Amino acid sequence: MEAPKGWLVVCVLAVSLASTVTQDTCRAPDGTDGTPGNPGRSGRPGLKGERGEPGAAGIRTGIQGLKGDQGDPGPPGKSGKMGFPGPSGPTGISGPPGLKGLKGNPGNIKDQPRPAFSAVRRNPPMGGNVVIFDTVLTNQEGPYQNHSGLFVCAVPGYYYFTFQVVSKRDICLSIVSSGRNHPRRSLGFCDTNSRGLFQVVSGGTVLQLQHGDQVWIEKDPVKGHIYQGTDADSIFSGFLIFPST
Repeated sequence: MEAPKGWLVVCVLAVSLASTVTQDTCRAPDGTDGTPGNPGRSGRPGLKGERGEPGAAGIRTGIQGLKGDQGDPGPPGKSGKMGFPGPSGPTGISGPPGLKGLKGNPGNIKDQPRPAFSAVRRNPPMGGNVVIFDTVLTNQEGPYQNHSGLFVCAVPGYYYFTFQVVSKRDICLSIVSSGRNHPRRSLGFCDTNSRGLFQVVSGGTVLQLQHGDQVWIEKDPVKGHIYQGTDADSIFSGFLIFPST
């Protein structure tokens, strides 16, 4: 049984040696590298990476970069507040005279309004500060009201008013006007009388009035004693100088 086992070992060694000799004797030399192939197609984009840590601040060199391109205009802003008006410019050169107009129609003084009045005090009602001139001498177109002492404007324009009032004491009177388009206006006149004799205080003025304006004479509550008798008269008058229109 031992002789066949030894023979088997010898046979295995012989086969292995023969195989080794055959590999060393029949192996071909290595070939050269082939030419590179064509680049492959780009792969699909990868997933977005995670946000990195903030980088360190750069060093300021003080060198200013080039100016970038102008951006698109933004939407219009809100309108600002209006500024103060500027100073007036110099007066321009006068233009040439215009053509002569057509001759107007001849006027007629009778067609013009002519309000006028004059009234005196004879038996006026007592009380109040409005001086009432109760007896009418003339009242063209009826602007004066003898029961109230008021002149009521019906024709806008410029009027002249005057008064002469008799007294034996100190007296202060005013020409007063009032209307819807202007506040109350008052023009005062005073006279002192320490001897108890007849004296006249008078006054007058020109007023521009609108339709509905009122004018009257008003006395001072303390110094407002007007003589009442047949020896002398006190008078209030007014008339239109010229109309506004």
